[in-house]
Amino acid sequence: MPVRLSFIFLGLAATATALSHPVTSKLMIHIPQSLSREGGYDHREALFGFPRYGGSIAQNVVFVDSNLCSTDIRSSQIYPMADNALIPPYIMMVNRGECTFVTKVRNAQKSGAAAVLIADTTCLCRDSECVPTNPNVQCEEREPTMADDGSGSDISIPSFLLFKKDADIIKDVLLRNQKVQVEMSWSLPTPDARVEYALWSVPTDYLSKEFLYNFKDIAAKLGDRASFTPHMYIYDGRNAGCVGGDLECGNLCTNMGRYCATDPDNDLETGISGADVVRESLRRLCIWQSYGKDGIGMQWWFYVEEFYDRCHTMSKFTNQDCISEAMRRARISEERINQCMTSSGGLDLDTTNAILETEITARSDKGIFILPTATVNNVPIRGALTTTNIFDAICSGYAAGTIPVVCQQCAGCTSLRSCVNNNGMCYGGSISSNTSSIGGKPQGKVSTPFFLFCMMVVAGGFAGGGFWYYKRQQEEMRDHVRGILAEYMPLDDQDGGAGGGMMRMNTNDAGGAMNGSGMNGGGMNAGGMMAKFVQQVGGITANQQGSAYQPVHQGQHQQPAGYTPVTLADNSAPIS
Repeated sequence: MPVRLSFIFLGLAATATALSHPVTSKLMIHIPQSLSREGGYDHREALFGFPRYGGSIAQNVVFVDSNLCSTDIRSSQIYPMADNALIPPYIMMVNRGECTFVTKVRNAQKSGAAAVLIADTTCLCRDSECVPTNPNVQCEEREPTMADDGSGSDISIPSFLLFKKDADIIKDVLLRNQKVQVEMSWSLPTPDARVEYALWSVPTDYLSKEFLYNFKDIAAKLGDRASFTPHMYIYDGRNAGCVGGDLECGNLCTNMGRYCATDPDNDLETGISGADVVRESLRRLCIWQSYGKDGIGMQWWFYVEEFYDRCHTMSKFTNQDCISEAMRRARISEERINQCMTSSGGLDLDTTNAILETEITARSDKGIFILPTATVNNVPIRGALTTTNIFDAICSGYAAGTIPVVCQQCAGCTSLRSCVNNNGMCYGGSISSNTSSIGGKPQGKVSTPFFLFCMMVVAGGFAGGGFWYYKRQQEEMRDHVRGILAEYMPLDDQDGGAGGGMMRMNTNDAGGAMNGSGMNGGGMNAGGMMAKFVQQVGGITANQQGSAYQPVHQGQHQQPAGYTPVTLADNSAPIS
């Protein structure tokens, strides 16, 4: 009974990305001159590590005659044989095989290597020079790719793969204990005033969801200064044996096994199938063909956003009503898209589909083998597929003097979408306070109006705080004055008579009289008491001024010699 395997394509998906166009690196041999070759040596660049774009590495080569699958390098034979052979910096050369490329390069990095050359030990079957000279070595049909095994994030040095016929020439010189000096260089793709960027993905890929959901506004802001192309990663079922073979691929494929996708939920009986993924992929390709000719395709972005909001669930992924509503909200003609899907060859019959064939061919030509893959100016973007990474890569792809304003304003801003949607105002701050490499302008600066507004708010806060503090000091001073008045001018209203319990003091001049309520309080000069009060408030005591008058405290009345109490007209208690 045929076995239906949901993981048939997973090995392909776990490989790597290697764009053959354009070549952005070069490998030259300077010593010995007999190995110098115009245009350099053919090679393949690793998909891990960090290439030094715009720079180069020129060092002597050290060949380690082992598989380099362990860190014990010094136990291996090293050529050329010299005591200082492994003193950094150097470029290490090692044979391919027995462990992953990442393992070899990591061990070389730990030993101090500045870069690594992997020497292939197998001829390509199409190589008419290598195969005849190695009749006992089985050739390989497909070109090897220096893929990341999933652990290469710690690799910081670059590495190349050399084909067997060229690697053998270099090894032969090294094995004779002669020096070989190699230069590895990298160049940026030729930029212009318009950047091209693309994404290879499928509708069920969760790694690309954040980018697809959030990049719409940025794509609109870039406008015609950037051209986007979405691609769908469709597997060729013919290469996997799903057409006319013994393996039945079932609902993973359409068109009788021609176009396939992995089962997103790994359940062949229920849920979303690979064929469902192919159908939605074709729909999105048709939407782009119909509405994305300007390189912006806002309807396409709107549809993807609506689909994520409404239909990106197990129960609604294939729900036609949900899909129709998403297209309606994105202002897409459903009839036009259905016509495109049918006229391209459909998905149900034993025929080819022109649109899906184009995608498979483009993926093969560009060497796309990992899902998802984003490219800018035909160069794959390494690192996480995030909105910020792609935006920064796009902004770095412009020629000098052609960088869009939005790149100058928002590159490096921690709140990218907010910056783009608020006319370049970076409210979130900058990732780095250093000068930007994009246009040579500071990154993450806030706009002048926003800065002035913040300064006004701060100034207003200080002014308000100062005014409050001033009022508080005034209140405290008044309380202090009242306390001193109560201390030096006690009121003793023993009878509680009308008008006798309160006193009014006229302080318009220091020599004024002190009046009771309704009569002259003669016999007591208030000028002396006011002077005494002023002196006390000002921090000068009566003793310091030489006055014979002493403070009068409530409840402790001291009467100077010759003092006669003043009797009020209403027979109230005398003032003492």
